[in-house]
Amino acid sequence: MCRVVDLRQAVLAKNDASAHELRAHLAARGIAVVNLLSSPGSGKTALLERELLRARERAVPVAALSADLATENDAVRLARSGVPVKQVLTDGLCHLEAGMLAGHLDGWLPDDTRLLFVENVGNLVCPASYDLGETLRVTLASVTEGEDKPLKYPTAFGLAHLVVVTKTDIAEAVDFDETAFRANVEQVNPGVEVVLTSARRGQGVGALLDRALGALDGTPVHAPVMAREPHHHGHGHTHAHPEATGTTAHIHS
Repeated sequence: MCRVVDLRQAVLAKNDASAHELRAHLAARGIAVVNLLSSPGSGKTALLERELLRARERAVPVAALSADLATENDAVRLARSGVPVKQVLTDGLCHLEAGMLAGHLDGWLPDDTRLLFVENVGNLVCPASYDLGETLRVTLASVTEGEDKPLKYPTAFGLAHLVVVTKTDIAEAVDFDETAFRANVEQVNPGVEVVLTSARRGQGVGALLDRALGALDGTPVHAPVMAREPHHHGHGHTHAHPEATGTTAHIHS
């Protein structure tokens, strides 16, 4: 008898097992992981750079891992904050996976780290289905992307513990409707907090750091109403999974 196996389910089941193991391992070390999801060009690198600077000012041992299909541009930018940074090149893969993340942390993540910020690949589809063993999942959207973004990407926003709006300094210029955006977020993830930020003006800078430290210290995080479906892949096709490569930029405080 021929047995049909759904490759998508097998891949996600393996990922969930790896995520569970990584979450337990990092928790035992007293480390919280913040998984940042957004579209390309949302401004998450600029905001993350400000958050890392704020962490250094407050003497919080923090590190950052940035994933991209190509170039080390984001790692170079983040390394200016003076914290340990590592760039992961996925060689075409549109998301990070828990096993991949664990492999890149092994032997690199400093022992005294309390917070690890993971800048996922710029994409609101693939990364949404993959648990990385994170403590906090944050979905970002810029004011230029439109108020209906949460409705177009319900999984990415529906599974978020926190939603961040970026580039609010140009909200008026692009006619961003904050009320409509909040209503759409509420529709897919009732009760989730929405934070307004501007890396350029400093609005909301420090909010990510505060929420991450709170989660690390045991402050309850928002529990998304949308149940995680660990064996469902939202975009209906399979991937080839090449081995991602990593490069490291170490600049310690």
